[in-house]
Amino acid sequence: MHKKTLVRDLLKEKQAELTAAERKVSAVLLEEQLLTGLQSINRLAEFADVSSPTIIRLARKLGFDGFSGLQDAIRDEIAARMKQPLAKLDASKPVGGSDHIVSRFIEAVSSNINRTLERLDLAEFDQVAGLLSDPTRRLYLLGGRITRSNAHYFFNHLQIIRPQVTLLDSSPSVWPQSLLDMDAGAVLIVFDIRRYEKELEKLADLALKQGANIVLFTDAWGSPIEKYAQHCFRATVEVPSSWDSTLAINFLIEALVAEVQSRSSDQSAERIATLEQMIGESRIFRTN
Repeated sequence: MHKKTLVRDLLKEKQAELTAAERKVSAVLLEEQLLTGLQSINRLAEFADVSSPTIIRLARKLGFDGFSGLQDAIRDEIAARMKQPLAKLDASKPVGGSDHIVSRFIEAVSSNINRTLERLDLAEFDQVAGLLSDPTRRLYLLGGRITRSNAHYFFNHLQIIRPQVTLLDSSPSVWPQSLLDMDAGAVLIVFDIRRYEKELEKLADLALKQGANIVLFTDAWGSPIEKYAQHCFRATVEVPSSWDSTLAINFLIEALVAEVQSRSSDQSAERIATLEQMIGESRIFRTN
Protein backbone atom coordinates (compact mmCIF):
# COMPACT_ATOMS: atom_id res chain seq x y z
CA MET A 1 0.00 0.00 0.00
CA HIS A 2 2.79 2.43 0.96
CA LYS A 3 5.51 1.43 -1.47
CA LYS A 4 5.26 4.79 -3.22
CA THR A 5 4.07 6.97 -0.35
CA LEU A 6 6.77 7.94 2.12
CA VAL A 7 6.06 7.93 5.84
CA ARG A 8 7.09 11.58 6.03
CA ASP A 9 4.51 12.47 3.39
CA LEU A 10 1.81 10.40 5.10
CA LEU A 11 2.44 12.21 8.39
CA LYS A 12 2.04 15.58 6.69
CA GLU A 13 -1.02 14.55 4.68
CA LYS A 14 -2.85 13.22 7.75
CA GLN A 15 -2.15 16.13 10.11
CA ALA A 16 -5.76 17.38 10.09
CA GLU A 17 -7.01 13.93 11.14
CA LEU A 18 -4.61 13.50 14.08
CA THR A 19 -5.37 14.12 17.74
CA ALA A 20 -3.15 16.45 19.77
CA ALA A 21 -1.25 13.47 21.22
CA GLU A 22 -0.79 11.90 17.78
CA ARG A 23 0.52 15.19 16.43
CA LYS A 24 3.16 15.15 19.18
CA VAL A 25 4.42 11.79 17.90
CA SER A 26 4.28 13.06 14.32
CA ALA A 27 6.31 16.15 15.27
CA VAL A 28 8.97 14.03 16.96
CA LEU A 29 9.28 11.74 13.94
CA LEU A 30 9.47 14.60 11.44
CA GLU A 31 11.88 16.64 13.54
CA GLU A 32 14.30 13.73 13.87
CA GLN A 33 14.12 12.59 10.23
CA LEU A 34 12.13 9.49 11.38
CA LEU A 35 15.14 8.13 13.29
CA THR A 36 13.22 8.04 16.59
CA GLY A 37 10.83 5.60 14.91
CA LEU A 38 13.55 2.96 14.96
CA GLN A 39 13.41 2.79 18.76
CA SER A 40 11.06 0.59 20.78
CA ILE A 41 7.46 1.72 21.07
CA ASN A 42 7.95 2.41 24.78
CA ARG A 43 11.03 4.53 24.13
CA LEU A 44 9.26 6.51 21.38
CA ALA A 45 6.25 7.04 23.67
CA GLU A 46 8.54 8.33 26.40
CA PHE A 47 10.35 10.63 23.98
CA ALA A 48 7.07 12.09 22.66
CA ASP A 49 5.46 12.15 26.13
CA VAL A 50 2.46 10.08 25.00
CA SER A 51 1.13 6.57 25.66
CA SER A 52 2.02 3.49 23.61
CA PRO A 53 -1.62 3.08 22.43
CA THR A 54 -1.38 6.61 20.95
CA ILE A 55 1.47 5.46 18.72
CA ILE A 56 -0.47 2.37 17.63
CA ARG A 57 -3.50 4.54 16.75
CA LEU A 58 -1.25 6.87 14.74
CA ALA A 59 0.21 3.93 12.82
CA ARG A 60 -3.27 2.69 11.94
CA LYS A 61 -4.40 6.15 10.81
CA LEU A 62 -1.44 6.13 8.43
CA GLY A 63 -2.68 2.83 7.00
CA PHE A 64 -0.42 0.34 8.77
CA ASP A 65 -1.55 -2.68 10.80
CA GLY A 66 0.31 -1.41 13.83
CA PHE A 67 3.61 -0.04 15.09
CA SER A 68 5.66 -2.88 13.61
CA GLY A 69 4.32 -2.11 10.12
CA LEU A 70 5.06 1.60 10.57
CA GLN A 71 8.54 0.80 11.85
CA ASP A 72 9.27 -1.46 8.87
CA ALA A 73 8.28 1.35 6.49
CA ILE A 74 10.46 3.82 8.40
CA ARG A 75 13.39 1.39 8.26
CA ASP A 76 12.98 0.96 4.48
CA GLU A 77 12.70 4.72 3.96
CA ILE A 78 15.83 5.50 5.95
CA ALA A 79 17.73 2.72 4.17
CA ALA A 80 16.76 4.16 0.78
CA ARG A 81 17.72 7.66 1.88
CA MET A 82 21.17 6.54 3.00
CA LYS A 83 21.83 4.04 0.19
CA GLN A 84 25.50 3.94 -0.82
CA PRO A 85 26.63 4.21 -4.49
CA LEU A 86 27.79 0.57 -4.71
CA ALA A 87 24.49 -0.68 -3.29
CA LYS A 88 22.63 1.36 -5.89
CA LEU A 89 24.79 -0.15 -8.64
CA ASP A 90 24.00 -3.70 -7.53
CA ALA A 91 20.27 -2.92 -7.38
CA SER A 92 20.33 -1.45 -10.89
CA LYS A 93 21.67 -4.54 -12.66
CA PRO A 94 19.03 -5.97 -15.04
CA VAL A 95 17.78 -9.52 -14.64
CA GLY A 96 19.33 -11.51 -17.46
CA GLY A 97 21.25 -8.47 -18.70
CA SER A 98 19.16 -8.13 -21.88
CA ASP A 99 18.00 -4.50 -21.66
CA HIS A 100 20.38 -1.84 -22.95
CA ILE A 101 21.44 0.81 -20.43
CA VAL A 102 20.08 3.59 -22.68
CA SER A 103 16.63 2.00 -22.71
CA ARG A 104 16.66 1.56 -18.94
CA PHE A 105 17.82 5.16 -18.44
CA ILE A 106 15.09 6.54 -20.70
CA GLU A 107 12.47 4.61 -18.74
CA ALA A 108 13.86 5.69 -15.36
CA VAL A 109 14.30 9.36 -16.25
CA SER A 110 10.83 9.60 -17.81
CA SER A 111 9.38 8.06 -14.66
CA ASN A 112 11.40 10.46 -12.49
CA ILE A 113 10.08 13.52 -14.29
CA ASN A 114 6.49 12.27 -14.22
CA ARG A 115 6.64 11.44 -10.50
CA THR A 116 8.26 14.81 -9.78
CA LEU A 117 5.44 16.57 -11.62
CA GLU A 118 2.82 14.56 -9.72
CA ARG A 119 4.02 15.98 -6.40
CA LEU A 120 4.75 19.49 -7.72
CA ASP A 121 2.65 22.22 -6.10
CA LEU A 122 1.98 24.71 -8.90
CA ALA A 123 1.01 27.44 -6.44
CA GLU A 124 4.35 27.05 -4.68
CA PHE A 125 6.12 27.05 -8.05
CA ASP A 126 4.48 30.41 -8.82
CA GLN A 127 5.44 31.79 -5.40
CA VAL A 128 9.08 30.87 -5.96
CA ALA A 129 9.01 32.34 -9.47
CA GLY A 130 7.70 35.55 -7.89
CA LEU A 131 10.58 35.63 -5.40
CA LEU A 132 13.21 34.99 -8.06
CA SER A 133 11.82 37.58 -10.49
CA ASP A 134 11.81 40.37 -7.87
CA PRO A 135 14.85 42.50 -8.85
CA THR A 136 15.09 44.01 -5.35
CA ARG A 137 15.96 40.61 -3.86
CA ARG A 138 19.50 39.28 -3.73
CA LEU A 139 19.78 35.65 -4.82
CA TYR A 140 22.44 33.23 -3.57
CA LEU A 141 22.89 29.71 -4.96
CA LEU A 142 24.83 26.68 -3.74
CA GLY A 143 24.82 22.95 -4.37
CA GLY A 144 26.53 19.94 -2.88
CA ARG A 145 29.12 17.57 -4.26
CA ILE A 146 26.72 16.14 -6.87
CA THR A 147 24.33 19.08 -7.25
CA ARG A 148 26.94 21.82 -7.59
CA SER A 149 26.49 21.65 -11.37
CA ASN A 150 22.73 22.27 -10.96
CA ALA A 151 23.40 25.38 -8.89
CA HIS A 152 25.92 26.61 -11.45
CA TYR A 153 23.51 25.98 -14.33
CA PHE A 154 20.70 27.87 -12.57
CA PHE A 155 23.08 30.72 -11.72
CA ASN A 156 24.27 31.06 -15.33
CA HIS A 157 20.70 31.67 -16.48
CA LEU A 158 19.49 33.83 -13.61
CA GLN A 159 22.43 36.23 -13.71
CA ILE A 160 21.69 36.93 -17.38
CA ILE A 161 18.00 37.55 -16.69
CA ARG A 162 18.35 39.73 -13.58
CA PRO A 163 20.91 41.49 -11.33
CA GLN A 164 22.09 40.61 -7.82
CA VAL A 165 22.69 36.88 -8.34
CA THR A 166 25.63 35.23 -6.56
CA LEU A 167 27.00 31.70 -6.83
CA LEU A 168 28.49 30.89 -3.43
CA ASP A 169 31.94 29.39 -3.21
CA SER A 170 31.99 25.69 -2.31
CA SER A 171 34.34 26.41 0.61
CA PRO A 172 32.47 27.04 3.91
CA SER A 173 35.31 29.31 5.06
CA VAL A 174 34.11 32.12 2.78
CA TRP A 175 30.38 31.83 3.53
CA PRO A 176 30.34 34.28 6.50
CA GLN A 177 31.01 37.24 4.18
CA SER A 178 27.92 36.39 2.14
CA LEU A 179 25.84 35.67 5.23
CA LEU A 180 26.39 39.27 6.33
CA ASP A 181 24.10 40.41 3.48
CA MET A 182 21.48 37.68 3.81
CA ASP A 183 18.54 39.53 5.32
CA ALA A 184 14.79 39.39 4.70
CA GLY A 185 15.41 40.62 1.15
CA ALA A 186 17.68 37.70 0.29
CA VAL A 187 16.85 34.28 -1.14
CA LEU A 188 19.18 31.31 -0.63
CA ILE A 189 18.66 28.56 -3.23
CA VAL A 190 20.13 25.26 -2.04
CA PHE A 191 20.48 21.90 -3.79
CA ASP A 192 20.92 18.87 -1.53
CA ILE A 193 20.20 15.23 -2.36
CA ARG A 194 20.89 12.01 -0.47
CA ARG A 195 24.12 11.59 1.35
CA TYR A 196 23.02 15.02 2.54
CA GLU A 197 25.78 17.46 3.45
CA LYS A 198 26.04 18.81 6.99
CA GLU A 199 27.81 21.98 5.83
CA LEU A 200 24.83 22.90 3.63
CA GLU A 201 22.45 22.33 6.53
CA LYS A 202 24.54 24.61 8.73
CA LEU A 203 24.52 27.30 6.04
CA ALA A 204 20.72 27.08 5.76
CA ASP A 205 20.38 27.38 9.53
CA LEU A 206 22.59 30.49 9.64
CA ALA A 207 20.86 32.05 6.62
CA LEU A 208 17.45 31.55 8.21
CA LYS A 209 18.66 33.23 11.40
CA GLN A 210 19.72 36.18 9.24
CA GLY A 211 16.14 36.38 7.91
CA ALA A 212 16.75 35.00 4.42
CA ASN A 213 14.15 33.03 2.47
CA ILE A 214 15.32 29.52 1.62
CA VAL A 215 14.33 27.56 -1.49
CA LEU A 216 15.40 23.91 -1.41
CA PHE A 217 15.75 21.44 -4.27
CA THR A 218 16.06 17.91 -2.90
CA ASP A 219 15.15 14.29 -3.55
CA ALA A 220 12.00 12.31 -2.76
CA TRP A 221 13.12 11.54 0.81
CA GLY A 222 13.84 15.17 1.68
CA SER A 223 17.06 16.80 2.86
CA PRO A 224 17.31 17.80 6.56
CA ILE A 225 17.39 21.37 5.21
CA GLU A 226 13.65 21.02 4.58
CA LYS A 227 12.94 22.15 8.15
CA TYR A 228 14.61 25.50 7.41
CA ALA A 229 13.14 26.06 3.93
CA GLN A 230 10.11 28.20 3.15
CA HIS A 231 9.82 26.47 -0.22
CA CYS A 232 10.85 22.95 -1.18
CA PHE A 233 10.87 21.04 -4.46
CA ARG A 234 11.22 17.27 -4.19
CA ALA A 235 12.42 15.44 -7.29
CA THR A 236 12.73 11.72 -8.01
CA VAL A 237 16.37 10.85 -8.64
CA GLU A 238 16.77 7.05 -8.91
CA VAL A 239 18.25 5.59 -12.11
CA PRO A 240 20.11 2.35 -12.98
CA SER A 241 23.47 3.72 -11.85
CA SER A 242 25.69 4.13 -8.79
CA TRP A 243 24.73 7.81 -8.90
CA ASP A 244 21.44 9.60 -8.62
CA SER A 245 20.12 11.55 -11.60
CA THR A 246 19.41 15.28 -11.34
CA LEU A 247 17.57 15.53 -14.67
CA ALA A 248 14.21 15.98 -12.93
CA ILE A 249 15.74 18.79 -10.86
CA ASN A 250 17.05 20.40 -14.05
CA PHE A 251 13.55 20.15 -15.51
CA LEU A 252 12.28 22.29 -12.60
CA ILE A 253 15.20 24.71 -13.03
CA GLU A 254 14.50 25.26 -16.70
CA ALA A 255 10.78 25.74 -16.08
CA LEU A 256 11.59 28.34 -13.43
CA VAL A 257 14.07 30.09 -15.73
CA ALA A 258 11.36 30.37 -18.40
CA GLU A 259 8.82 31.75 -15.91
CA VAL A 260 11.23 34.21 -14.29
CA GLN A 261 12.28 35.50 -17.71
CA SER A 262 8.62 35.86 -18.70
CA ARG A 263 7.91 37.91 -15.57
CA SER A 264 11.01 40.06 -16.15
CA SER A 265 10.83 40.27 -19.94
CA ASP A 266 11.73 43.96 -20.37
CA GLN A 267 14.58 43.87 -17.90
CA SER A 268 15.96 40.56 -19.17
CA ALA A 269 15.75 41.71 -22.81
CA GLU A 270 17.81 44.79 -21.95
CA ARG A 271 20.39 42.74 -20.06
CA ILE A 272 20.67 40.16 -22.86
CA ALA A 273 21.10 42.91 -25.47
CA THR A 274 23.85 44.52 -23.38
CA LEU A 275 25.51 41.13 -22.90
CA GLU A 276 25.46 40.42 -26.63
CA GLN A 277 27.04 43.82 -27.29
CA MET A 278 29.80 43.07 -24.79
CA ILE A 279 30.41 39.66 -26.34
CA GLY A 280 30.65 41.24 -29.78
CA GLU A 281 33.10 43.90 -28.62
CA SER A 282 35.25 41.42 -26.74
CA ARG A 283 35.31 39.01 -29.72
CA ILE A 284 35.17 36.02 -27.38
CA PHE A 285 33.09 33.95 -29.79
CA ARG A 286 33.46 33.38 -33.51
CA THR A 287 30.97 35.20 -35.72
CA ASN A 288 31.51 33.08 -38.85
